[in-house]
Amino acid sequence: MTEESVQQSKSRSRVDRLRLLLSKAGADFLLVFHLPNIQYLSGFSGSAGLLLVEPSRVTLFTDSRYTFQAIEEVADSGVTVTIAKGGLLRAAGESLKKRRRRIRVAYASPHVTVAQKRALDAAAGNSVRWVDALGLVERLRAIKDGSELALMASAAGLISEVFHFVLPRIAPGITELSLAAEIEYAMKQRGASGPSFESIVASGPRSAWAHARPSSKAIGKNELVVLDQGAILHGYCSDMTRTVFVGRAPDKVRRMYEAVLEAQEAAKSAIRPGASAAAVDRAARQVLKRHSLARFFTHSTGHGLGIEVHEMPRLGRGDRTVLEEGMVVTVEPGVYIEGVGGIRIEDDVVVTAAGAVNLTKAAREFLEL
Repeated sequence: MTEESVQQSKSRSRVDRLRLLLSKAGADFLLVFHLPNIQYLSGFSGSAGLLLVEPSRVTLFTDSRYTFQAIEEVADSGVTVTIAKGGLLRAAGESLKKRRRRIRVAYASPHVTVAQKRALDAAAGNSVRWVDALGLVERLRAIKDGSELALMASAAGLISEVFHFVLPRIAPGITELSLAAEIEYAMKQRGASGPSFESIVASGPRSAWAHARPSSKAIGKNELVVLDQGAILHGYCSDMTRTVFVGRAPDKVRRMYEAVLEAQEAAKSAIRPGASAAAVDRAARQVLKRHSLARFFTHSTGHGLGIEVHEMPRLGRGDRTVLEEGMVVTVEPGVYIEGVGGIRIEDDVVVTAAGAVNLTKAAREFLEL
């Protein structure tokens, strides 16, 4: 089988599985607004598009800026490209209006503004009965196939290399912004199209800010430094956090680090097909509770990863999602104490029949620089 036929078979398989979900949702058609979902189903990576999935065909609506790109990117997916001259919403709505019967069209309301919905209604008229069906494509995306897992392993390998590259550059005097720039430059040097998110470099008291943005602060002696970085490679994201200490760490910081690492290992050990997302989160919190640190863990234990840096499932309190083989999730417990600093350790793992398998490979032992 040629590479072209493999890609075509993959795209059609995804659409076929989607049509089964559509039927269960009580709809005949699906109008896709969310660009990552459009990319997943068709291969199109432009910034303007709507995808209409019908019982027997799929149409991508885009504008003239993407004429050549769209034709090339969807060539192997069996998708028809329509260049909309009067706006995407109008073109999609008029296409729906042409049907000889009233049709049920699913859409995901969080991805549609009130103004967009009004424009669609005006173009489609009374020919459409809208069905709000959130998460149909996201459910498919949560389970990665073999080719996706290979791409994600490459993205994870790249960001692991970047971390080891920047380690010698972490020293007193370099600013957080400069170090973040080094990280993102190193990603692109290694083939990444860009960062999965704005790289986080947070030092000293700012390391206790779980989602700090890099600042002009210079890294000082005897400080914790949290580095949260991710790269997009071939359309898939990685996401990894490491925490280091510049200087000689006090015993309290060493104990905090060991507790967070133990919590991460416990969460990974809880990952298996059939386990709930909440059970993984609980495993991490129980360890931190034993170390009297649970109250300083202020976010969920992890999240799904793929075309987007945050996908299904969420590894958090009360999340009843059941893990399945092929899901890729982050595992990232953290502890953040005002006046001391923050420690987070994050890896990307794939759910397998044997449990969690690491995709990120960077060293996790406590590093004093």
